[in-house]
Amino acid sequence: MKLSLFMMPLHNLGRDYSTTLKEDIEAIVYADQLGFSEAWVGEHYTSSVEPITSPLTFLAHVAPLTKQITLGTGVACLPQYNPVLVAGQAAMVDHLTDGRFILGVGVGGLVSDMEVFNVEDQNRVEMMIESVDLIQKMWTETPPYTLKGKYWTISNEKYVWPDVGMGEMLKPKQLPSPPIAVSASSPNSGSIRLAARKGWIPVSANFVAAWNVKTHWEAYCDETAKTGGVADPEIWHVARSIHVADTDAEAEAYVKKPGGTFDWYFDYLLRIYKRVGATAAVVVKPDDDPAAVDHVVQRDDFVIHGSPETVARKILELRDYIGPFGTLMMAAHDWQDKAAMKRSLELMATKVMPMVNAAIAAKEPAEASAA
Repeated sequence: MKLSLFMMPLHNLGRDYSTTLKEDIEAIVYADQLGFSEAWVGEHYTSSVEPITSPLTFLAHVAPLTKQITLGTGVACLPQYNPVLVAGQAAMVDHLTDGRFILGVGVGGLVSDMEVFNVEDQNRVEMMIESVDLIQKMWTETPPYTLKGKYWTISNEKYVWPDVGMGEMLKPKQLPSPPIAVSASSPNSGSIRLAARKGWIPVSANFVAAWNVKTHWEAYCDETAKTGGVADPEIWHVARSIHVADTDAEAEAYVKKPGGTFDWYFDYLLRIYKRVGATAAVVVKPDDDPAAVDHVVQRDDFVIHGSPETVARKILELRDYIGPFGTLMMAAHDWQDKAAMKRSLELMATKVMPMVNAAIAAKEPAEASAA
């Protein structure tokens, strides 16, 4: 199992913007040094709590500060942009990272962003699918061409002058395309089924219950089987909120501190989900009343926390429940206590994952026989 870092990011209300940007950069650089395989960064324009407006710009800045970590958008909200813009910028970032790049895509989740970009009432799933199709055509086709879609028409015909290098879209380093990923948070997610049909990387969100995440892989396998394929769990990325401390008591106190990093995270998200009428996706148990969801119950159930030994055990229990997966995405949280959060990253990489992978290796012959 690989370890990656998933960063919305989501910071505590009222924190200084410049400070949080520097902390987010430091977190990815530190993860790179610790051997994390990937770091993903989200996109939100109208939130002081989730303040990275352009993951592509952010990753371009981080790229020369890192050595081995793959950098991904988590996600680029495609309905908000002309596909030409994304194709050009993503291709450049793919080169700036020397091919250490994944293009995570989505429809957008922040309603205030949808409003300012005037896509709130659009079919954003259709727009996302069309955008990826157009982007990949621009990366693989040679002009002159006119690419016609329902939402965008891209004409590149009149000024194609190869003798001066003009007219052709710049191509990414990873040909024909960097890997594409899509995230999911709803039970039996349509996004996950789309990933299965398209061959994209499926990513399960960290702020939903394990029973919900379990349905994601079931949907992916079901969709893959429709075309006679067999789903490979190595492609599946599962994000979870995790906090590791030297002792169980220390981790418990940090995670459950009222108004603290993890408490605010789930308090904030639940307030948003309630206001948009989407709490059914974030219930702790399948039969819970969506109107009665409590962020404290979510926090205590969703956050994997404890000493390295305890966290390793809980990750293995999660894997036993939802099924094998290839990459565990450790969700980044606000550095209200910088020392504690860096220690958590360190313990996760140096203590927890070796225990987890040793246990998985010991179980692999039995799992292979069962399959």
